[in-house]
Amino acid sequence: EVQLQASGGGLVQAGRSLRLSCVASGVPFDEYAVGWFRQAPGKGRELVSCITDSDGSTYYKDSVKGRFTISSDNAKSTVYLQMNRLNAEDTAVYYCAADRLYCSRYGWKRDPEKLGRGTLVTVSS
Repeated sequence: EVQLQASGGGLVQAGRSLRLSCVASGVPFDEYAVGWFRQAPGKGRELVSCITDSDGSTYYKDSVKGRFTISSDNAKSTVYLQMNRLNAEDTAVYYCAADRLYCSRYGWKRDPEKLGRGTLVTVSS
């Protein structure tokens, strides 16, 4: 059974950092790419970043490039999202996701196969 458990959200001041973690049980990283979506209040869900562990291929949404870094630890079945220089536009519920579709530099072009429960990130200005 696939379980995606995200943690690490919270309230943070603009300009500061947070690191999100997601334990991906039942998700072999040699079969799945993993990533993060977010949904801001009143907006649709969007892909923030994803990674294919086998070759390190990554995707980042333009607005987070240079500020966010995704990484995966196969031994711990965990994917991380290091978020630096946060701003108010980053306020959202962040969801961990997994998909057998390869994550290229263009990201995923469909809804993810698996989506975990979210963790709320609130950035105060």
